[in-house]
Amino acid sequence: MAIQMRNKRDTAFSMASMSDLVFLLLIFFMLTSTLVAPNAIKLLLPSSNSKTMSKQTITVYVDKARNIYVEERRVDPSNLENVLFSQIRNESTASVVLRSDKTAPVQDIVVVIDAVNEINRKNGTSHKVILATKPRR
Repeated sequence: MAIQMRNKRDTAFSMASMSDLVFLLLIFFMLTSTLVAPNAIKLLLPSSNSKTMSKQTITVYVDKARNIYVEERRVDPSNLENVLFSQIRNESTASVVLRSDKTAPVQDIVVVIDAVNEINRKNGTSHKVILATKPRR
C-alpha cells in the first residue's frame, strides 16, 4: 500500500514575481535619474536664502578660472552676445540662468548681464538674467 501525498508539487515557474521586481527596479532608476542634476562644469555657487524659480531657457557658466561657457560650450567674452542671441532669438522673454562660481570676479558676471541687456536693447526683447545660488544651511 503506497502512501500518496495530498499536496502535489508544481514544477512550473511563476513569472509574476519577476515582473514585479523588474517594475520596481524601473521605478527606482527613473526616480533616481531625475533627482541627479548633472553639471559638467564644477562650480561652487554662492549661498542665498531667496528662492526664485523660473523656466530656464539657457544656462551660462562662469568658472573660477574666468572661463565663460554657454550650455557647456566655451565662449570668448567678446563673442558672448552673438552666441546668446543665436540661442534665444526666437523668444521674446527668455530666462538666462547664470551659474557663477562664488570666487569669480563680479566683472565676469557683469559681462554676461551686459550681453543680455545689449540683446534686449537691439531687439526690443525682455530677456532676464537669473543668478543661480545654493540654499544656505
